[in-house]
Amino acid sequence: MGDDKMKLPKFEGHWDHWSEVMENFFRAKGVWSLIENGFEEPASTVVLTAEQRAQLDNAKTNDHKVKHYLYQSIDRVTIEQIQDRRSSKIIWESMKKKFGGNERVKKSLLQKLRRDFEVLEMNESEKVEEYFKRVLAITNQMRSNGEAMTESKVVEKILRTLSEKFMYMVVSIEESKDIESMSLDELQSSLVVHEQKFKRSDRGETQALKVTYGRGAATRGRGSNDRGRGRGRGRTFLDKSTVECYKCHKLGHFKNECPKWDEEANYADFEEKEEVLLMAYVEEEEDEEKPADLEETAELMLMTYSGKQENMRKRAWFLDSGCSNHMSGDRELFSTMNVNFKHSVKLGNDNRMEVIGKGNVKLVFNDTVYSISDVYYVPELKNNLLSLGQLQEKELTIIIRRGACKIYHDDKGLIAESKMSINRMFMLIDEAGGEGEPIQQQCLQTASEDAPRLWHERYGHLSHRGMKTLQSKNMVRGLPQFEIQKFTCSDCLVGKQPRSTIPKKSTWRAKEVLELLHSDICGPINPTTTAGKRYILTFIDDFSRKAWVYFLKEKSEAFDHFKLFKKKVEIETGKNIKCLRTDRGGEYTSNEFSEYCKEQGIQRQLTTAYTPQQNGVAERKNRTVMNMVRSMLSTRKVPKIFWAEAVNWTFYVLNRCPTLAVKNVTPQEAWSGVKPNVEHFRVWGSVAHAHVSDEKRSKLDDKSTTCILFGFSEESKGYRLYNPKTKKIVISRDVVFEETRNWKWEADHEQAESDLTWNGDDQIWEESEEENSDQENSDGEAEQPAENEQTAENVEEEQAVVREGRITRPPSYLNDYVTGDEIDDEEDEVNMVEIISSDPSSFEEAENSLKWREAMDEEIKSIVKNQTWELRELPKGAKCIGVKWIYKTKLNELGEVSKYKARLVAKGYSQEHGIDYTEVYAPVARMDTIRTILATAARKAWDIYQLDVKSAFLHGVLVEDVYIQQPKGYVIDGEEEKVYKLHKALYGLKQAPRAWFSRIEEYFVKEGFKKSQNEETLFIKTNKHGNILIVSVYVDDLIYTGDDLSMMMEFKQSMQREFDMTDLGKMRYFLGIEVLQTPHGIHISQGKYAFEVLKRFNMENCNAVYNPMVPGSKLEMDDGGERVDETFYKQIIGSLMYITTTRPDLQFAVSLLSRYMAKPTQLHLQAAKRVLRYLRGTMDFGVWYKRGGTGEVLVYTDSDFAGDVESRKSTSGYAFLMDDAAVAWLSKKQPIVTLSTTEAEYVAASVCACQAIWFKRILKELGYDVEESTVILCDNTSTIKLSKNPVFHGRCKHIGVRFHFLRDLVNEGEICLEHCESREQVADIFTKALNREVFENLRSKLGICSAKDKLSFVHQA
Repeated sequence: MGDDKMKLPKFEGHWDHWSEVMENFFRAKGVWSLIENGFEEPASTVVLTAEQRAQLDNAKTNDHKVKHYLYQSIDRVTIEQIQDRRSSKIIWESMKKKFGGNERVKKSLLQKLRRDFEVLEMNESEKVEEYFKRVLAITNQMRSNGEAMTESKVVEKILRTLSEKFMYMVVSIEESKDIESMSLDELQSSLVVHEQKFKRSDRGETQALKVTYGRGAATRGRGSNDRGRGRGRGRTFLDKSTVECYKCHKLGHFKNECPKWDEEANYADFEEKEEVLLMAYVEEEEDEEKPADLEETAELMLMTYSGKQENMRKRAWFLDSGCSNHMSGDRELFSTMNVNFKHSVKLGNDNRMEVIGKGNVKLVFNDTVYSISDVYYVPELKNNLLSLGQLQEKELTIIIRRGACKIYHDDKGLIAESKMSINRMFMLIDEAGGEGEPIQQQCLQTASEDAPRLWHERYGHLSHRGMKTLQSKNMVRGLPQFEIQKFTCSDCLVGKQPRSTIPKKSTWRAKEVLELLHSDICGPINPTTTAGKRYILTFIDDFSRKAWVYFLKEKSEAFDHFKLFKKKVEIETGKNIKCLRTDRGGEYTSNEFSEYCKEQGIQRQLTTAYTPQQNGVAERKNRTVMNMVRSMLSTRKVPKIFWAEAVNWTFYVLNRCPTLAVKNVTPQEAWSGVKPNVEHFRVWGSVAHAHVSDEKRSKLDDKSTTCILFGFSEESKGYRLYNPKTKKIVISRDVVFEETRNWKWEADHEQAESDLTWNGDDQIWEESEEENSDQENSDGEAEQPAENEQTAENVEEEQAVVREGRITRPPSYLNDYVTGDEIDDEEDEVNMVEIISSDPSSFEEAENSLKWREAMDEEIKSIVKNQTWELRELPKGAKCIGVKWIYKTKLNELGEVSKYKARLVAKGYSQEHGIDYTEVYAPVARMDTIRTILATAARKAWDIYQLDVKSAFLHGVLVEDVYIQQPKGYVIDGEEEKVYKLHKALYGLKQAPRAWFSRIEEYFVKEGFKKSQNEETLFIKTNKHGNILIVSVYVDDLIYTGDDLSMMMEFKQSMQREFDMTDLGKMRYFLGIEVLQTPHGIHISQGKYAFEVLKRFNMENCNAVYNPMVPGSKLEMDDGGERVDETFYKQIIGSLMYITTTRPDLQFAVSLLSRYMAKPTQLHLQAAKRVLRYLRGTMDFGVWYKRGGTGEVLVYTDSDFAGDVESRKSTSGYAFLMDDAAVAWLSKKQPIVTLSTTEAEYVAASVCACQAIWFKRILKELGYDVEESTVILCDNTSTIKLSKNPVFHGRCKHIGVRFHFLRDLVNEGEICLEHCESREQVADIFTKALNREVFENLRSKLGICSAKDKLSFVHQA
């Protein structure tokens, strides 16, 4: 080993490079065969000859040498990971398997390398050698991973992506040499030689040529005879003897000096292969007395292009991003013109062209005429130009991608398309005139007319299907033939939008009893029973369809009955209730009911608002029961007050009747497994003679008493009978029935009778599977709705979710009108234009859609790539968690579709604490911290950037054993019974947020970040030069900023290597907050969200007001006021609460209104609507953080003594300002009742002091020079004195100890209270309703303004 002078390469994780070098080394040593083939050591029982033993010893010695080389090259940590190190071959194979990857890994890596190869491009400042190194590095990696990379392919790639200064060189190479046979070394040497010439001549000129009038006026490069701009000393002469002209290919002059150019401004040939962009301008008469300081009314940049063929030139329109206006030099192209319009345009060489008119030009693209307005007429211009900027102003979308420029209209789609020419220009050819034909005036259809839409409106908004029928069957004359296009007509939606159809049959059924229960409450039922019962509560088992019924006085009793029912059926079956499906009635959605279900592990399924059909099984059961009850009461003329007895009998009978949902057995048998016996059935309500026992009668008393059959006893084997004389219930098994006889009920019963009404009984429910085959009508006919019955689709949308009372009939005056109820489904579908559907709610709905299938494929690929799970058998005793697909259409800050996202979510509600999860808490960034970071960045002129982690929770490592089902649509054939064991977290798991935060926290610590001691999600990193990098994490969204661009770039690249990231660039839209970064400061607002809130509550067109509350107003409980919908009111307050993230001026009003969410009235709703009206006038308002401030922090605290009318508690408020902009604020009712203004201010100052301590620590971590004492401005002198010493002991001796924390802080010098005038008290806006003048003054002091107004003011200043 001592003679080995070469240095072995160290293994650094790059298998391909290391293995190639080591293989070469071992081959040079002659020992590669030991790696490739290894050696076999014979068994101990085999006897070897001397020669064989010598060969074996030699092989062992060489193998030890090879292992020695490997140990030298591989570090200790990696070696220790290899368990089997018996031979060099085993070590090599282990390394290859661990770091070389399998074919799937190589394919994944190859995909990334292909993408990197495609986007490679030479930088302007990059050297040829450096660029070749970058290209060859990726090329060699692709080759090592199996990609066929020919040398000609790499040469073509390099020629395509060289910087602009090599373009003429590229053209020369392509013209003179065969690219297919050219080698990389030959290409590199040619380019390096020319690069050295650039350095030698010290030329930094761009390659754009300026074409002027005459041949001798223009100059090229430095060192020209009269106007060279060379920076070197004395370098004024350029030897042109070796310069080749690209026009005539002669030596001695440049192309722009060629004698063959015409004596005018030139335009480039269409077929020209030159890669040079020409800046053309028009000759001007030399006028020595022309004023030099010509006033520029509007300076417009113009870039034009030239060509040879006159007719083609007239028809060609060049798309130009550098042109500020459409322009043409051909008067014949204009259909209208204003000759009084005068203007001038400025060219790239500071010359001008005169504009002598402006008008409209009609162009034909794709057989459609388009009218182009505001086109400048410039006679001296040789080509026609279309300004991309002007097209953008016309609501058109221009997309330049993959060598094509496409122009789209929001409604009409693609208008025109242009392929990039060989010299990188985009032009559109007017189809109005052919080759050699003059362009003539034509009678053309206006471009704004769209034939399908136009005829749709002419036919009174006829549907697509109806229009297609007219065309295909030739039913009318004069209707042109056009392609039927499906589009969304907003007017059709206004006039004809129906509700979505409800499935006629369930897509899923329970597989065992109690897997799914249906429940509903019906009522109030009139008349009430003798026991005062008005409601019935039903439970239906989905598997067996057995039903149970309970009678209630009030709906609030539902929870207690559910607990009794749950205990009963679970004891009876030995199984637990897994899922409960109900409507959204308050009795089911109460906190008490929901918490109980969570504790018991019961999944909840709630119907969509105003869609009772989704609970169709229970609703249909109610209708069936009601029909039977009416029939039974009518048959035996039983008074309607006994409806509850009839309901009980009906449920007993229905459980023993056939149903389509359960095949060949009754619900009772499906539930219990025992075929029921019905020998004891008798006609309900018939006369029954019950035997009177000897113990209850004397010798001469009657042995029987006449009763009415009301059912069977639940406790005893006997009939349940009603004695009409004693009006009591009798239980007896010795009964003789007269089933054909009715009891003659007394007159008092008849007089007390009224119509039996049962809310919801007239509705028809869609789930037809509940129809009982034999029970509906005696004649066997299927039951049909009566003529006056309403269907579920026609129920008024204003009805409450809990359906109280009967549905009213339409008024008689509507008899003369068509309400829409008479239109059948088929006719309605003919007249309805297709509407855009919402996101899918199930896998079955999404699987047939290509976009959602691609989204699901992407999610699965992300999971597999991240090694989130592995397929295996479910261990005995382990619990498997279900999964489901969630679909969401992602929108950007403009409300446009960004992407379609499918997320695989685990059903974490079935997890059990201590078994498959423990810790669940995960911190998120405080908005105060985020605003402080924004203010810091604005002050120091830093840019803030944003990253988004794709599938963030998938990166969190699990420590518990969690098993999930295989997702729908991705079940592996032949492995259906297996499950996935999760190695990493999945969305929906209770511990997923915690696991993700632990993972990213570990990464930050590893990268040298310091975690803030005061903000869990704030991480700060400083380098040896004192530069700082600040990162804040909000679940999977990260924002980062700092004073060193290289640190930020390194951080971004590191994150992208570690996680699957989306680089969102500069921070623009974060958690619904719009962030505008300008050179003058940063503005945060929620304008888009504010508009959505206004639109949601139909307030987008309301009249604006100047302040959110009436000055001096105080709200109260208003017990006698008219109640309003609690849910609607809570939705308004919840929406406004989030807007206060960037709108401190709304904080007090929203905080005050939130106190009345329990019982809101019209008074509170009107106050909330006033806040929305104020928001309507200030939608674009937000907080402005200015640039270049001093970093001064101002803290204000204030209170409103006894501001709450009911509790007489005060309101605390504070505001923290940095450079005159709010970063933290509060408006909150105090927890105690104070006895004086001093005490109220003292309590408010204590709360503010706690925030000040935290805020000071955050600023210190962010690099601020924080003063030892934080100054808090208060307008109450007594509070200031009280904070320093107990001078008012009699006033403060009862104050809670925790509020005296303020005094300790003051004594320690942490806090200093100072006095400020009341009119300067900024925190006053957080404690009371102010008049307009004071409110607007304090609002401006908080830094709240419109970004548009602020920027216009800055520009004016």
